[in-house]
Amino acid sequence: MPNIKPVSDLRNYSEVLHDVSVGAPVFLTKNGRGRYAILDMEDYEKTQATLRLMSELAKGRESGERDGWLTLEEVEESLGLADE
Repeated sequence: MPNIKPVSDLRNYSEVLHDVSVGAPVFLTKNGRGRYAILDMEDYEKTQATLRLMSELAKGRESGERDGWLTLEEVEESLGLADE
């Protein structure tokens, strides 16, 4: 179940931060609406890495659709694995 608190609880921020853990962010509301999320640094880094990966995959797909796809043999050759 999500951990939701009003932003005013940040007056006692150490208690709010105590509730943050890997896989369990704290969501803060302002005027009854979701406004902020406090994440554990590990979750934040995973999210950023996922976004970078998805961006690179999208670039690869666009390149393949635009310039054509490589065959398995071409990939192995470019990596120097063709003789193995």
